[in-house]
Amino acid sequence: MLKDVVVARDIQFACGDSGQEQVKKDILEEKLDRIVMAACSPRLHEVTFRRVLEQSGLNKHFLEMVNIREQGSWVHTNKNGLATQKVKELVAMGVARVALLSPLEKRTVPANKDVLVIGAGVAGIEAALTLANMGVKVHLVEREPTIGGKMALMNEVFPNNDCSLCVLAPKMSDVQNNPNITLYTNSEITGVRGRAGNYLITGVTKPRYVDPRKCKGCIDICAKVCPIDVPNQFDYGIGARKSIYIPFAQAVPLVACIDKNCVGCDLCRLACPAEAVDFTQKTEDFKFDVGAIIVATGYQPFDAARKEEYGYGRYKNVVTNLEVERMLSAAGPTHGRVVSPSTGEDIKSAAFILCVGSRDEQVGNPYCSKVCCMASIKNAMKLAEKYPDARISIHYIDIRAGGEMYEEYYKRAQELGVTFVRGRVAEVEESDGKTIIHYEDTLSGEKCSDITDLVVLAIGMEADKDSRQIGKMLNLSTRPDRFFQSAHPKMRPVETHTKGIFIAGCASGPKEIQVSIEQGTAAAAKALSLLYKGEIDIEPASAYVIPDLCDGCGICEKICDFGRIKVTDRKASVDEVACRGCGACTAACPNGAIQIRNYTDEQILSQITEALAGSIS
Repeated sequence: MLKDVVVARDIQFACGDSGQEQVKKDILEEKLDRIVMAACSPRLHEVTFRRVLEQSGLNKHFLEMVNIREQGSWVHTNKNGLATQKVKELVAMGVARVALLSPLEKRTVPANKDVLVIGAGVAGIEAALTLANMGVKVHLVEREPTIGGKMALMNEVFPNNDCSLCVLAPKMSDVQNNPNITLYTNSEITGVRGRAGNYLITGVTKPRYVDPRKCKGCIDICAKVCPIDVPNQFDYGIGARKSIYIPFAQAVPLVACIDKNCVGCDLCRLACPAEAVDFTQKTEDFKFDVGAIIVATGYQPFDAARKEEYGYGRYKNVVTNLEVERMLSAAGPTHGRVVSPSTGEDIKSAAFILCVGSRDEQVGNPYCSKVCCMASIKNAMKLAEKYPDARISIHYIDIRAGGEMYEEYYKRAQELGVTFVRGRVAEVEESDGKTIIHYEDTLSGEKCSDITDLVVLAIGMEADKDSRQIGKMLNLSTRPDRFFQSAHPKMRPVETHTKGIFIAGCASGPKEIQVSIEQGTAAAAKALSLLYKGEIDIEPASAYVIPDLCDGCGICEKICDFGRIKVTDRKASVDEVACRGCGACTAACPNGAIQIRNYTDEQILSQITEALAGSIS
């Protein structure tokens, strides 16, 4: 038995009610004053067991969580008893440290109840409306000239084939008209300072060169005289637009925007009857305070040109699923006709290639993008309905139809005559003006080639590169797939490891529209639960300075990523309320003058000493 250990008990499911009751019983009956829980990661259940200590009359910081799962059994399987030996040493280290822990008291600080939502796609819109409808003031920041995100550019959404904008546009309008929402479009966040309950946000709104107070959204008059044509990014490059434009007819706000392609000819300004064009506009700075932040920055589509074997960007008849969405839209560049780009004629055949940029180690994306199968089935069905005599095929690895009514949707496509071919397409080529796909049908074992009017690449989702700066500002962790990491994928899917910051939608990985909406609502609820009392609890394990040891060298001030340390008159001081407790300053201080409560040198050295001892009786 280890020194000072009175009770050692093996409890299955210690985090469950019966396990917690057993811990309480042992504390009361054995008069325990320190607890070591050798179990899973403290990120998962430290809060649970701290609550058990409080309910038993102990200071909740007299707990040491020893992670024997992630640091023991999970990473050292089949190691001939070495995992058990390591776990014994980890437990001994925990026992040594827990004896030196000090009681820390809960502290509360006032909390601003306003919330920042970054990104106004469907997840961000849902989060903003959920909060605003509960009386919370929301700052909604979107980098594009309009809100709506990728969903606004869809033709229809599965599995009900609802018109995308028919269901989204009312929510977009609600955002604009809700008095509790302040909307910033064409804008970006440039700085975040503070902590949960009190963040100072700074940002910029880029000039539209159109006065939103004067613009009537008519666009035809000013766009008609503009001599500049550029590919329309809102049609994924299929159609063209003018340098002065409105993204789409239901854009919010319905205000024109002039982009960098403008040559300054002044024709739009002279033509505008409302005199709304204003080339004197400058970038405007803004700042405000909030108590919590919801990150809903979405995703970026995979660049299909990276799969060179499919010829995207080289062959006219190779397009992406998103381009087909715009073709199918009555408001799109082809007004609902799906045509062969090389001829401009309605298609008579189309081949969909799934998993382009997903489930692909070669491009660094081993994950499934979740929506590609169903989106391709939807578009294939629309083509089959629109062109009954057309030959439509889907080339797949596995059809993943796991959602509500998805399997029925898949079967409906088969009934409409869509052909499903299992196997990867090896190559797409052009010969004598014809587009040819080469593939293997793994069910028949045959290698085949087909001529088709249109090749549709079902491109996957990737983490948005422009969101990386937001991640750095907020100190967000990322997964190996480069999406933001939640605190726990099942138990805390919309929380991050930073208190006061939440994530929703595709910022945390590929997901369907309905899941993004659910997460937007969930993130709003989590933010409200944190702020509704007007005050929040602050983690007491913060840094503090031992004045007699500090010589004012300033190393700690420079190394603190959060700006929480100041050196004045050759002495450092810590803003303990805002301190994140990361420990960077403690490690850097050459004099040991700055410490983290309950992570002192003495406590950590006790663990090291026990580890080096290496013998457990």
